[in-house]
Amino acid sequence: MTIVAHAHPFVIGVDTHARTHTLAVLVAATGEPVATEEFPTTAAGMNRAVAWAARHTDGEMATLWVIEGIATYGAHLASAVKRAGFEVVEAAAMNARAHRGTGKSDAFDARRIAASVLSLGPEQLRRPRSDDGIRAALRVLVTARAHMTTERTATINALTALLRIAALGIDARKPLTASQIGEVARWRTRAEDIVTSTARAEAARMAKRVVDLNEQLAANQGQMIDLLHASKAAILLDKTGIGPVTAAVVYTAWSHAGRVRSEAAFAALAGVNPIPASSGNTIRHRLNRGGDRRLNRALHMAVITRMTHDPETRA
Repeated sequence: MTIVAHAHPFVIGVDTHARTHTLAVLVAATGEPVATEEFPTTAAGMNRAVAWAARHTDGEMATLWVIEGIATYGAHLASAVKRAGFEVVEAAAMNARAHRGTGKSDAFDARRIAASVLSLGPEQLRRPRSDDGIRAALRVLVTARAHMTTERTATINALTALLRIAALGIDARKPLTASQIGEVARWRTRAEDIVTSTARAEAARMAKRVVDLNEQLAANQGQMIDLLHASKAAILLDKTGIGPVTAAVVYTAWSHAGRVRSEAAFAALAGVNPIPASSGNTIRHRLNRGGDRRLNRALHMAVITRMTHDPETRA
């Protein structure tokens, strides 16, 4: 079987951070270090990094780049490297225990990242998905929606707490309804004592923010629907219990080609596969607390909806 050490002349490992990236060049056949350098994460810095790497690999276009955090800190560098014509794969998560006692630095990490793929076959490499087009746009919308939803929940909780301690004429013993929040958002300044006046103004401000977030969330969902209809995930919208948000989360969940190779792999990705926890004569399983928790929540809501509305799921 052909492995990376046989298929590529050099391997470059990249340890990525917010402000700097550290590159390490190894001879693929032997794992011998060639050079290590640190570059800023500016556009000029990344261009210098690519040029530096080309000089230290004799301009070999078959050089393999292994970049940590391609979807986060390493995204811009990965794009620059691809534009230059090099092959890029994503580094697997490093096991800290495996390197205990050997020290740690960005240069060490970059060399470890490069060395980690030398014995792998081509099919074992984590090839990043294309972030161009619909999938990348959906990822932006999913992330933005998560932030807006968190802010909306926190604002409603704060508004409820205020209405429970201030006598402003709203019964907040139960969760606030949309009509109650709308009523509070329409409040105007009144001739009241300073405490009540201040509480009323703050309640109105928070209610207006909730109303504004509701409108933004609706617009966000509308954008998702348009993008999903133009994507391969459009078929998901026809499934009972899967709305546009769930479909978008599912479509953007996997990080590289080959990761979702089977139903079992998808279950592991979502953290819904049972984990064997047997010992001796005791046969049991435990819940998987790992996986993509956003995807896990999306699937949970889909199942809850299907249990209510889909006879086949209830059977």
